[in-house]
Amino acid sequence: KTVASLHMESWRTEMIARINRINGVLPTNSANSLWLSDIPADDKSEVIQQWMDSVMRKLYHFKAEHYRYVKEAITLLELALWKARLEETEENDDEGRTEETKTG
Repeated sequence: KTVASLHMESWRTEMIARINRINGVLPTNSANSLWLSDIPADDKSEVIQQWMDSVMRKLYHFKAEHYRYVKEAITLLELALWKARLEETEENDDEGRTEETKTG
């Protein structure tokens, strides 16, 4: 679910590849089933822990990038709204001066 919520397709693709990488890290037989029983327990845990850390680090990286993009977009939106209000105020002031000139 978290991977699916990543907004950039390249991020989703990279995360899916990283998640699936565990299948290439652990030895497989010709039927593509894991030979986990052939790997010592400590080594299994180490390999799986490194893989999980790798996945989580990349996910946190993408979440931080997403936050940065959202923050930048919010800043741009705030500036655009501020500019629009300023222009609206200037237009109203110009209209008020035009009315004063006609009545004055």
